[in-house]
Amino acid sequence: MQPTPRSRKWKWLFWLLVVPALLFAVYLWFVVSWSYSLGERAGYIQKFSKRGWLCKTWEGELALITMPGTVAEKFVFTVRNEDVARRVNATMGQRVTLDYSQHIGIPTTCFGDTEYFVTDVRVVPEPSLLPSAPPAVPAPAPSPAPETPPAPAQDGAGAPAR
Repeated sequence: MQPTPRSRKWKWLFWLLVVPALLFAVYLWFVVSWSYSLGERAGYIQKFSKRGWLCKTWEGELALITMPGTVAEKFVFTVRNEDVARRVNATMGQRVTLDYSQHIGIPTTCFGDTEYFVTDVRVVPEPSLLPSAPPAVPAPAPSPAPETPPAPAQDGAGAPAR
């Protein structure tokens, strides 16, 4: 039995549209659910906003400060969870640690502008700017001045008095 021209048309449509769409969906599921790396970064959140034309995502910048007085490196990140976004927003201006997972190969910015997705935020104490002071050692007591014998009395002419 010969396939009809109508069934051939559906077969081509299936191979041309449905199979690539399914392959793209499987690829998208894989890159969103599989994490290339996990890590954490510490610093100060300097920018955090919800943005996008069609797909609104939370995007932010973390200033990574290694030592006081050095130029800060920026770590750009995306937050997909609304609860985590609220906690990040509440910690603005404080030193924080962000836990993140890196997803490489996401084909669209609808999931976020970056490949770093923050999963948790923790406030950490400020680092000490001064090294810890050594224990206080009491200063030594001043030594007494050496005793000198009294000078002989002199009369007005510079001669010793008798």
